[in-house]
Amino acid sequence: MKDTSVAVRILAGLTMAASLTSGEKADCPQQCTCETRPWFSPGSQYMEAQTVDCNDLGLFSLPERLPADTQVLLLQTNNIAGVQRPLDHLANITEIDLSQNNLSSIGDLDLGHLPHLLSLHMEENWLGSLPNSCLAQLNSLQELYINHNQLSSIAPGGFLGLWNLLRLHLNSNRLQAINSQWFQATPKLEILTIGENPIGRIEDMNFKPLANLRSLMLARMNLSKLPDGALVGLDRLESISFYDNSFARVPHAALKEVHSLKFLDLNKNPIQRIQRGDFADMLHLKELGMNSMPELVSIDRLALSNLPELTKIEATNNPKLSYVHPNAFRGLRRLETLMLSGNALSALHRGTVEALPNLREVSVHSNPLRCDCVLRWMSGNGTRLRFMEPEALLCAEPPEYRGQPVRRVHFREMAEICLPLVSPRSLPSHVGAPKGGSVALHCRAFAEPEPEIYWVTPAGDRVLPNAVRDHYHLHPEGTLHIEGMTEREAGLYTCVAHNLVGADLRSVSVEVNGYFPQSPNGTLSVEIVAVRHNSVLVSWKASQSGLAPRIKWSTVPSESNRPAAAFTARVPSDVKAYNLTHLDPSTRYEVCVDVRGVHRQHSVQCVNVTTAALQRAPKGQERWEDAAVIAVFAVLLGAVSVACSLVCSTLRNQHVSADLAKAPSECSLGQGTGQSCSLTRLWVEGKDLPVAVEVKATVIDVPTNQSL
Repeated sequence: MKDTSVAVRILAGLTMAASLTSGEKADCPQQCTCETRPWFSPGSQYMEAQTVDCNDLGLFSLPERLPADTQVLLLQTNNIAGVQRPLDHLANITEIDLSQNNLSSIGDLDLGHLPHLLSLHMEENWLGSLPNSCLAQLNSLQELYINHNQLSSIAPGGFLGLWNLLRLHLNSNRLQAINSQWFQATPKLEILTIGENPIGRIEDMNFKPLANLRSLMLARMNLSKLPDGALVGLDRLESISFYDNSFARVPHAALKEVHSLKFLDLNKNPIQRIQRGDFADMLHLKELGMNSMPELVSIDRLALSNLPELTKIEATNNPKLSYVHPNAFRGLRRLETLMLSGNALSALHRGTVEALPNLREVSVHSNPLRCDCVLRWMSGNGTRLRFMEPEALLCAEPPEYRGQPVRRVHFREMAEICLPLVSPRSLPSHVGAPKGGSVALHCRAFAEPEPEIYWVTPAGDRVLPNAVRDHYHLHPEGTLHIEGMTEREAGLYTCVAHNLVGADLRSVSVEVNGYFPQSPNGTLSVEIVAVRHNSVLVSWKASQSGLAPRIKWSTVPSESNRPAAAFTARVPSDVKAYNLTHLDPSTRYEVCVDVRGVHRQHSVQCVNVTTAALQRAPKGQERWEDAAVIAVFAVLLGAVSVACSLVCSTLRNQHVSADLAKAPSECSLGQGTGQSCSLTRLWVEGKDLPVAVEVKATVIDVPTNQSL
């Protein structure tokens, strides 16, 4: 009997277990998957959650029966247009994903009271508006995703009841304005993404209720300006992104209000210059992104200053970025990573990196680098820095080094001084401007010694740095601002970068309302002004203004014992005379001047000239001159001897010779010691200043009245 009763009990237990098992299987909707999966809360807490996965099944409504212990319900990529029956029976549910469905009205979404729901996904639906208190029952919600919908309006109380919301995603909708009243119901919000909306303008105090916000995404909103008070109230904001907007300048005044900012993204904005003070006094900024800026030309002197915690700068893939001032990053004592790859830089100055004591790695590959004196510091083992992708760090100029790795070109092969080079990418060939408007022409150049820049106007006038005249203002870095444009300001402008070695120049045509002055066909007159045994001064007059003239001179083969040699130079359009130097005496040269018009007209004239013979003095005269020189030296030697005797006598009379022998020199550059010290200096004046050359290591001189 006992065995029978035990067997009955075992059979009853198995029957009950089988019924329970079949009941659990029956609770899982058909075609869905029910299992335990890892899950992370909005606060990044890990748990294992009972998950019902009904993704991508073509459902038009929620399954009728859902397991009561469901914690995560996945309904992504279906055809659900609404939820008509509340889900109150799912007491433990924490996440619902309704993304990529056919929801068009939030009123069709009746989820009921779900006290443990933390995450709700409704992205990529057709929602057009959010009325007041539309989600008020979900007062435990921490994440709300309504991005990629058709939202064009949100009522002032659209988020009422969501007091615990931490993350709100509203990006990629049709919102045209931001209402600060939305955020009064979400005081705990930490992350807000609202980019890719046609808002166009941020108002003062738009985000003031969000005192706990840490991350703000304002990407692709076509923002061109930011009011000074737009970010007021964001006292804990650490990260902000303005990716792919329309800023022409850094919104520095607004950013100054964000005192806790650590990460700033300005990538893909049409900012032309990073100017002095644009990034200043951001005391907690750690990383700065300035990548893919289509108009960025230069990072100017002290553009980044008083950033004591900055560790990383990214300024890559900027097609016009041709200049980083040697003192652009001075004082960034914690900077570790500097990324400048994929730009239009011909060089990175040694002073730029020497001012960064904690710098560890640099990225300058994929730039058109010119391997000359400015880059000497990068060759060999002359630096402790690590270069990213060194195999792509190649020379683009000069031709003899093209394609060679920069670090394998020995620094002794590079010249110690080098010609300026105006970046062709920093200055376009043509610019249009409206009448009464303004235009900025950017010209940047690297050289050693550092070059100076001036501009030549269509009238042939020079505009010098910091000069303000008529409509023109030239900044020290080389940017020419032209204000109040009229047809008089239309024409050809030439930038000239020059140093003691030579010069480079580049011209740009400026139209005003489509008008550009036509250059009449004219004549060119070339004249030889002076002839010496090693130089010829040539001048010219042209009845039309044009591009920078080109001068070519070459020996006439039949008149020279040496092989024919040809040289070419290019000079600014305001220079009308040129001194050809380093010529051979008693040699016939052909000198050609080519004045090119802006409409491709050419005026060329050539003249022949023979340099003077090298004169020698007669032998008798040479002997007399030698005797005279010897006599002069004898007199000078006698005078020096007499002077030394007098000095020695004076010193002995004053009994100070012993003290002078013991004491060090008291002449210094500091404060005096009661005695005056005279410093003798030899000044060598170069009356002839170089203009421009196109041949390597050629110095071109012009007379004093045509000097730069």
